Amino acid sequence: MSVLKNRLREKIEAHRPRTTKLLKEFGDVVVGEVTIAQAMNGMRGVKGLTTDISYLDPEEGIRFRGKTIPETMACLPKPEGKDYPYVEGFWFFLLTGDVPTQAEAEEVVEDFKQRRQVPQYVIDLLRNMPGGTHPMAMFSAVILAMQQESKFAAYYDSGNFNKMDAWEYMYEDATDILARIPSIAAYIYRMRFKSDLIIEPDFDLDMGGNFAHQMGIDAPYDDVARMYFILHSDHESGNVSAHTTHLVASALSDAYYSLSAGLNGLAGPLHGLANQEVLGWLLSVMEKMDNKVPTEEEMKKFVWDTLNSGKVIPGYGHAVLRKTDPRYQSQREFCEKHLPDDLLFKFVDVLYKVVPDILVEQGKAKNPWPNVDAQSGVIQWFYGLRDYDFYTVLFGVGRAIGVLANITWDRALGYAIERPKSLTTEMLEKVAGIK
Repeated sequence: MSVLKNRLREKIEAHRPRTTKLLKEFGDVVVGEVTIAQAMNGMRGVKGLTTDISYLDPEEGIRFRGKTIPETMACLPKPEGKDYPYVEGFWFFLLTGDVPTQAEAEEVVEDFKQRRQVPQYVIDLLRNMPGGTHPMAMFSAVILAMQQESKFAAYYDSGNFNKMDAWEYMYEDATDILARIPSIAAYIYRMRFKSDLIIEPDFDLDMGGNFAHQMGIDAPYDDVARMYFILHSDHESGNVSAHTTHLVASALSDAYYSLSAGLNGLAGPLHGLANQEVLGWLLSVMEKMDNKVPTEEEMKKFVWDTLNSGKVIPGYGHAVLRKTDPRYQSQREFCEKHLPDDLLFKFVDVLYKVVPDILVEQGKAKNPWPNVDAQSGVIQWFYGLRDYDFYTVLFGVGRAIGVLANITWDRALGYAIERPKSLTTEMLEKVAGIK
């Protein structure tokens, strides 16, 4: 048995008594209140989920297992000569909370290689889909098609199902999925946008390196992949993709059903499409300015004109964060090193210098700082990914890491099926005192 799975078992066995004690001895302790606005506006801010994988701090951004993004990037093992960590080592870290050694991370790399081969029926299914099928629909569909291989489902159907052991089979499904989906994503890209000239996987490379190889993009795109997948992996449990995955898994659906459902939520324009929408806006700004980098004064005028016309500046503001999104900052640092003279990045750079102060002066934005979407599309565009529809698939590969870690722990701790209570409008009117 692998070091990772043994370590995870130790962590689970140590954690279970904490969950049991909270439920049995402190289950009636109130952790929050729900307002009518929260009940009617998407439950925003309602404290009703539990996860130890990540937490969104308003001042410091996402903390993975208690570590900020800069701390996470600095502490995890990296491939030789690379700037960003193994995604496989990050998987070890999310599951256990322990920073893996180089040897432990490389063991997970080898495990992923053994699971990497994509079944031929998946490739056949992708090819047989109608030509206009959205890449995200292709991605979700083939993950669902692989459900026939679920070890968790087989275990449940075996007649020997024990909820205390269920996590092991969820872990196996999750690891199988994570090992395959970068290749599946690359197949989708090459089929749809590169005349079906697919590139077979290289089993000598780690996840990030092989993804770049199968996409047909040279280094340092392998580091882009490592950085992008880690940054987009998890964002607490309440966002649509994470919550949907957790919700479906709470019914004891396996990882294939659950992840496919979560990806369908990620595909929505209010969730995963934001980065491509920001990129489209940036390209339109460049066109309006004749592809000439504006001065800060010229950009200030453009931003004010945009705001005064009733429009927003895409990529700025966040529901929780109150400072520059560290995910934005991480990608900005990559751009400053690898594409400082890129025209699109220069526009992003000028916006970064002028927009926050203008939004503060305007006084409407609680957070005037850029979020991750203000930067992420720029890097993909620079490396030749000019097809917007594929961007959400990239997001989906990264998001799978966090949500699959979460549902593995859901089964480890025996969390119940999620079933919140709903009220009628008339009931809410009575609560509000409306006659």
